[in-house]
Amino acid sequence: MRIRNCMHYIAIGFILILAVNAGDSIDKNESSAVTELPLETETTTEIPVSEDAAPDVQNRNSAIDSISTSDYESKEFASLTDTKENDDISSSNELCDPDAMGFEIVTGYVFSAPGKLMDSLPGTLMLTDCLSTCHKNKTCQSVNYETGLCVLFSSNADQLPGALTKSQFPVFTIYAQKSCVSAKPCNRAWYIDRVQNYRLKAAVKRSALVSSRRECFELCLSEAEFTCRSANYKKESGVCELSEMDRSTLAGANAFEVMEGTDYLENHCVEEPNKLCEFKRLQGRILKTVDSVYQDVSSVDECRELCLNSPFRCHSYDYNDTGDMVCRLSHHSRATLSDVQDPYLEVPEASTYELASCYNVTIECGGGDMLARIRTSKLFSGKVYAKGSPKSCAVDVRSALDFELRMNYNDLECNVRHSNAGRYVNDIIIQHHDMIVTSSDLGLALACQYDLSNKSVTNGVNLDVRGDLTPALSEEVIVDSPSVVMRVTSRDGSDMLSTAEVGDPLALKFQIMDEQSPYEIFVRELVALDGIDNSEITLIDSNGCPTDHFIMGPIYKNATTGKILLSNFDAFKFPSSEVVQFRALVSPCMPSCEPVQCDQEDTSGEYRSTLSFGRKRHVSDKRIRRQAKSSSAEEMLLVQSIQITDKFGFEELKKRKPHLEERFEENETTFTATEGAQGFCVNAIGLITAATIFLLTQLSIIGIWTFCYQRRQKLQAYHHSY
Repeated sequence: MRIRNCMHYIAIGFILILAVNAGDSIDKNESSAVTELPLETETTTEIPVSEDAAPDVQNRNSAIDSISTSDYESKEFASLTDTKENDDISSSNELCDPDAMGFEIVTGYVFSAPGKLMDSLPGTLMLTDCLSTCHKNKTCQSVNYETGLCVLFSSNADQLPGALTKSQFPVFTIYAQKSCVSAKPCNRAWYIDRVQNYRLKAAVKRSALVSSRRECFELCLSEAEFTCRSANYKKESGVCELSEMDRSTLAGANAFEVMEGTDYLENHCVEEPNKLCEFKRLQGRILKTVDSVYQDVSSVDECRELCLNSPFRCHSYDYNDTGDMVCRLSHHSRATLSDVQDPYLEVPEASTYELASCYNVTIECGGGDMLARIRTSKLFSGKVYAKGSPKSCAVDVRSALDFELRMNYNDLECNVRHSNAGRYVNDIIIQHHDMIVTSSDLGLALACQYDLSNKSVTNGVNLDVRGDLTPALSEEVIVDSPSVVMRVTSRDGSDMLSTAEVGDPLALKFQIMDEQSPYEIFVRELVALDGIDNSEITLIDSNGCPTDHFIMGPIYKNATTGKILLSNFDAFKFPSSEVVQFRALVSPCMPSCEPVQCDQEDTSGEYRSTLSFGRKRHVSDKRIRRQAKSSSAEEMLLVQSIQITDKFGFEELKKRKPHLEERFEENETTFTATEGAQGFCVNAIGLITAATIFLLTQLSIIGIWTFCYQRRQKLQAYHHSY
């Protein structure tokens, strides 16, 4: 472990050296050693680096070419008996039109052939520059690339199959080799990402028998009936399976698996949606090898724009982690690196931003309706609906990359508005969850403008998105033995919040008010309810485990006291209501509560175990058990309401319904006991209802009394007449 940590720091040092010396011209015959790191650097992330230190070209080349020349002489002799496929590929490259020449790349592999090495280019910070240099040289057939080093070869892995092996260096290598195609499919530097001995387990759109790997990926590149994103090539049978999916669209679905004798080929020429994109932060990790390094980038937002507009399919970036104002881009993410061993450096203060999903929206304006067509870069499951009509004007989507919503102009349910002559507008929501609105959801303003004089049609999309949360809270009633409150707080539980926005990091805090109490508590059956139509979603199940950790995390103890439990979540709301109400069952334990083991699926599709305080510990002490018997049998029902509004770039609903802001006044909690507890719940609506009933009762009594009095007077008058 000590050696491994040291190797990681050497890798960071190498990345820092490249960032410092990126602008310097480095003579390829010079060699200088990377500053040696003492073993004491194991416990620190600060690495001493000499200002004029540069990669030792000779040492790195000797590492790349670790197999002796004599070994490769025998391999070159063996290559004379290689298959006809390899001969065809190499000969086609020699006769290929330069405009049709591209590259296929293999990540995590290094090509080692000392006798075929042409040149080493230290200081190369762009993979595209490395490939361009090889492309211009007719003799060059392949390259090895690491961040800051490009090595050219006059042979390739098809001619010398044994020369391509998994890279064992602290920074993994990207191998790329020239490939000739019948027609140039795109202007990108490489056409195909290849992963050896893997396949994508997805629906096969079309299968064909082919004679070579190149013929298989040409079928995918030239496919016209559907968008071919990847192919599986089975070497022995020659079967080529084409698919509409790839590793990114199926991220987290466990669809990428080991398969000996099969090459996975991913189409890098696919045009992905890029108009409205969301990046997720990966804390504490940065890639060892990246595709591009930019200096003097003024902000992380500028780095993000460089990624979205890069000449390759950029899927991740980091900023300021390897040097001031340094932006690094890569076409890789966790979804595409499952076959590479240790692709990341563990750096606690660093972060990598990975592309989660992108959306492109187009509108078709018809004679009586508007049609919103949506394309996404990752399989989408959820719903799309007109704002304010999540049930009556909605489309449920299940595992799709393309979906649409049609809205008739005269359909009141879809709420299409006629703003002025010939202009129709509407707002739609792209919601990832069936029932609740989260920070990942999108709001879009759509418009169709008709020029009635000449019948020309234009349309526009406003992709400005925001979500506002205005918490308004309910009152609190103390429940005996023990007294527990539930509040919405900041993530660490320190501050009770009065305002928030959709997606804000929040926590539900469960606290025993008496610090001297002998009890602890556990929480189960935590649900969120819609304030209007009583829709509900279970957040913590009856066992005390989260049902969906992307919405609500496990329940854990506060670091300083066992009297406080917290559960983290990002603020969300229901689409049809401004009020989200949390309800949970809380039971006391004596003397402490034991956590329950919960299995959760992470973003990579793997399951991990977490602890959640949702099961009572069995107490062996009979005396304590007798004392706790009456109290521990009680279950407290905790209720917490929060008023939430969203804008999504539109007018705030609270301006149209200002009376809703007066419904709640404080961030407090209501408690009632399900058994044996003395307590009651009082709120504004209850008081109004009770007062109304009281007044009606009084009026009824007065009316009856008046009737009786008048009847008595008439009877007395009747008797007096006699």
